[in-house]
Amino acid sequence: MQNKSLFLILFFLAVNLLAFVLMLLDKNKSKKNGAERISEGMLFFLATIFGSVGVLAGMFTFRHKTQKWYFLIGIPMLILQNVASIYLVYLLLNGGIR
Repeated sequence: MQNKSLFLILFFLAVNLLAFVLMLLDKNKSKKNGAERISEGMLFFLATIFGSVGVLAGMFTFRHKTQKWYFLIGIPMLILQNVASIYLVYLLLNGGIR
């Protein structure tokens, strides 16, 4: 059980760190004309696979995508989805659901 929990924690941290860094990179690329940007779809994909906290932290740390309503509403909703999924996995790993 400990190895599975440790893996999940490390995965969660890695995806959120990646999402945070990609928000920084996209913010920097947005300032340069003609630079290839990171797609909003990729940012939402990362948020969906448990990187929503990193995307939200990046949004407000770098003031990036904060004017887009679908980020302001969608990312907090994905945080709720992520928390519910993590709780479900926790219950499954600890025999709470039969």
